[in-house]
Amino acid sequence: MKNIKNAMDHLKTHQIYPAKKADLVKACNELSDFSAEDKKWFEENLPEGNYGSAEEVIMALGWGKQAKDMDRMASAQM
Repeated sequence: MKNIKNAMDHLKTHQIYPAKKADLVKACNELSDFSAEDKKWFEENLPEGNYGSAEEVIMALGWGKQAKDMDRMASAQM
C-alpha cells in the first residue's frame, strides 16, 4: 500500500469500532482518496476478524513501526 499514512489517519479518526473486516473493507472501498491498488491491497492483507480499535487494525496489517514513527514525529513537532 502506498498511502499508509492516510490509511492510518482514516482508521484513527473516521472509522467506527468495533468493526469486522467486511466493514473496514466496505469503508475503504467507498473512499475516493485511495487508489484501486491500495484498496485491493487492504482487502487482501487485512486478516479476518473483529477489530476494537485502529491500533488493532494497524498491528494486523503490520504497520506498527510506521505508526510509532509517526507518533514520535508528531510529538517532536509539538
